[in-house]
Amino acid sequence: MATEQIAVISDVHGNLTALEAVLADIGSRGITRIVNLGDDVGKGPRGGAVVDRTEQVCEVNVRGNWDDFLPAIADDGAPEMVWWRDELRPDQRETIRRRPLCHDLLVSGRRIRLFHASATSVHHRVHFHHTPEEFAGMFAATELTGPGPEPHLVGYGDVHDAYVETHRGRTLFNVGSVGNPLDEPTPSYAILSGTAGATPAPFGLQLVRVPYDVDTELAVARALDMPQYEPWERELRTGVYRALQDA
Repeated sequence: MATEQIAVISDVHGNLTALEAVLADIGSRGITRIVNLGDDVGKGPRGGAVVDRTEQVCEVNVRGNWDDFLPAIADDGAPEMVWWRDELRPDQRETIRRRPLCHDLLVSGRRIRLFHASATSVHHRVHFHHTPEEFAGMFAATELTGPGPEPHLVGYGDVHDAYVETHRGRTLFNVGSVGNPLDEPTPSYAILSGTAGATPAPFGLQLVRVPYDVDTELAVARALDMPQYEPWERELRTGVYRALQDA
């Protein structure tokens, strides 16, 4: 059977320029299958355009935590949240709210589970520095994941920090962030390589970094008078989370 590749992206956060750079790199490799692990919206200026683009190019779009809570923000909510909510059309709010929470694949005999944040909840965060119990919990069958055999690999986004960790035959990986990376300021995504199905075969997992024109996206944010512009600019330029920039 022929080897195929699947790109896994996450956390675009309204950064259309970064998304287009990543999609161009994916296309240059001949990859046609893309799974998106959510958080298209919030933080950046063009969540609506990102939602339209991911719906166009991704075979699966998983719901992120921002996708989950932003459509429900009330009119008297925090002004920045209302701005990001209103940047979306009503149909886009409904689209992201209805996205699935989990997606499973079978590649080269390996069961792969993909979700945004954790097997516990789309709002439960598991960082790169985690406990053995947190690692094990990412492979558990829960209400979010549904029943079924334990996966060999789990991939997620949410923390904007790309890494790969293997322990006792199980691999946990984070694809990082396309639009708001917080490990270094270069967008990242993952590539899964193998053959479809249950037959054991060569398998690959690769993390890819793609530079982009950050100034173009920042100019859009300024033109739109996007809230929280200054901390977002610092995050994009430094890859350091805003709450840690003065530490």
